[in-house]
Amino acid sequence: MTFRTMTTAAALGALLLVGCSGEPAGPSAAQAAVADKRLEMERRMAAVYQEEIDAWVSEREERLRRPDGWLSLVGLHWLNPGNSFVGSGAARGARLAIGPNELGLITLERDGGVRFRAARGAGVTYDDKPAGTDSRELVTDADGGTPTVVGFNQGEASFVVIRRGDRVALRVRDALAPSLTGFTGIDRFPADAAYRFVARFEPHPPGQTMSVINMVGQEEAMVNPGAVVFEQDGVSFRLEAVDEGDGRLFLIFSDRTAGHESYPAARFLYANAASANGTTVVDFNKAYNPPCAFTAFSTCPLPPPGNRLDFRVEAGEKKPRPLGAAG
Repeated sequence: MTFRTMTTAAALGALLLVGCSGEPAGPSAAQAAVADKRLEMERRMAAVYQEEIDAWVSEREERLRRPDGWLSLVGLHWLNPGNSFVGSGAARGARLAIGPNELGLITLERDGGVRFRAARGAGVTYDDKPAGTDSRELVTDADGGTPTVVGFNQGEASFVVIRRGDRVALRVRDALAPSLTGFTGIDRFPADAAYRFVARFEPHPPGQTMSVINMVGQEEAMVNPGAVVFEQDGVSFRLEAVDEGDGRLFLIFSDRTAGHESYPAARFLYANAASANGTTVVDFNKAYNPPCAFTAFSTCPLPPPGNRLDFRVEAGEKKPRPLGAAG
């Protein structure tokens, strides 16, 4: 780990006192002890920070490896208004890559509601409970609650309904997806506290939104509570933040490493809501790849034009490895 050591250098330099003769004098025992204590404190702080980053990385990769994580995606099927048969059969309107030939009938209603009727004998579950054959309204990811998980293949596969703007789709997962079984980890820049900034939060008027375009070309208005402002080498930089509903500041950005060491489209980063003094910590060592870096079946937002940083952020995650590749 690299830490800035200007204060240490200054302290050591101060120990080289010049005597009356003009020749450098060696440090006293007390001064040397102070310098040693300062170096030891910096080593401990570096070790504690490394442990924090290591714990964050471990949790991040554990979430990716879950059967319902982003690596398990195997399908994204946009629905047309009205009825669509769902299944792996060739004649299905929403043809899945896995599962039985006929899974059921899904209906996108005029008011935007979504209903599903499971096919008899298809082994469908709703949130891990047997489905039956009655039509049921499905909760989407935009309805303010947990979306209904429609399971099949003895629980190894599932789909949920997502809403993006005025369009609705089935997002399909499989616990045996190649992107999950072939995952070997993520390469990263070395942790560097120089990329951990105490940033000033500049709030916007309540309710302000900004237009964000996603990877499939859709435009969506997202809540824009404000921006974080920080300095790098004396230059001020600004990132507009998004609130996804949990109060945290979601930052979608790219930088000069994009397309080289890091993923070309974007990286993501969360910061806590601003404290009472109007600041928050922006730690690029916790910057991570969007789901679209690992799978084609996601709808990742792209950075707003002002969130393209004109310097190299050599921290956080690098490009994903090819499936099965060792680190």
